[in-house]
Amino acid sequence: MTTGAAVLEVTDLRVRLGGVDVVDGVSFALAAGERVGLIGESGSGKSLTALAVLGLLPPGASVTGSVRLHGRELLGGSDRELSRLRGRDLAMIFQEPSTALNPLMRVGRQISEPLRLHRGYSRQAAARAAVELAAAVGLPDPQRLVRSYPHELSGGQRQRVCIAAALACRPAMLLADEPTTALDVTVQAEILALLGRLVDDTGTALLFITHDLAVVAAGTDRLAVLRRGRVVETGATDDVLRAPADPYTRALLAAARLTQGDLPAAGGGAVAPTARGSDVPTPASEATTTGTIA
Repeated sequence: MTTGAAVLEVTDLRVRLGGVDVVDGVSFALAAGERVGLIGESGSGKSLTALAVLGLLPPGASVTGSVRLHGRELLGGSDRELSRLRGRDLAMIFQEPSTALNPLMRVGRQISEPLRLHRGYSRQAAARAAVELAAAVGLPDPQRLVRSYPHELSGGQRQRVCIAAALACRPAMLLADEPTTALDVTVQAEILALLGRLVDDTGTALLFITHDLAVVAAGTDRLAVLRRGRVVETGATDDVLRAPADPYTRALLAAARLTQGDLPAAGGGAVAPTARGSDVPTPASEATTTGTIA
């Protein structure tokens, strides 16, 4: 349960594709600054839930229910209305950064593109903001790196570029779909810590979609367990991982073989990746523009 006013409320969400209810009555809510994990095996409906929130379902899919962002209904909205929200109020980090980025565009332009589209930044202001955002997500030598192309970066660096672009407009809601799966274990830990800091700094609500229980143990406050398109268990991350109520959740835990060190600190919710900081400042070049987060 959220502790404050909900940023995102999903109620009885149903997605039908190919005659099958691939998402079947899913409901959850997130408050500002909250990190919620949506977990389940491949094919459980996790990614389709996120795409339904964004209004990016594949052709032939039908959707019913309710998706509200700050109380505003998104389902049934026009493509034009939703395109205004995506990147500004709603943003997503995809699993594979090499396919999410345009290989023919310098990464600095890709980082700052949301600011030009949604905030009206000039080319010069956007270029300055790209350097600031690249530095904020821990990219080395940001002045040089923003002039690079995606193929010149490592996988972890490309994912940091995607994170910088997603958070450029300080969206109210961030969806991260398996953002660490394609990375090695060391880089995974760095990206998780980075996301934790950035969410804390900006107050953005985070829906973290993954099949990896060790990831949600370290980076979320609450969990929703999805099986065959239905939520079978919800609760605080600590409670669900230490005392799962549903047999499916218990099976996931048994398969994951989590050790005691992987679990959240007792009574403390999710392990905070790092102390709060000021990693994502509002770009200095943003003179009169205010973001979604107050």
